[in-house]
Amino acid sequence: MPLSLLLQGGQGPPSGFGPLLMLLMFLGLYLLLFLPAMRQRKKRQKMLKELQTGQLVLTNGGLIGTIVAINDDDTLILRVKPDNLRLHVDRGSVASVAPIEGKK
Repeated sequence: MPLSLLLQGGQGPPSGFGPLLMLLMFLGLYLLLFLPAMRQRKKRQKMLKELQTGQLVLTNGGLIGTIVAINDDDTLILRVKPDNLRLHVDRGSVASVAPIEGKK
């Protein structure tokens, strides 16, 4: 048996490992939870910034429409089929952009 365990009475690891263990736990939490969330938020902001007229988009409310115009106040005008309704929605309400059928 090592001398250090005999002097401590065999009661667990030395007290110097506590702060190191906490630091490693917080680092793991950061890498597993916060870093992916930040990457996803940046990807969404980039998608919203690059919206263009003619793109087919899906809104958070479930509407699918084509962007007809982008106004200066960050609102979009969508054309929704089958009656070609024109709806004003906020840019932030766009959930995703449908890929263009010609591109893969």
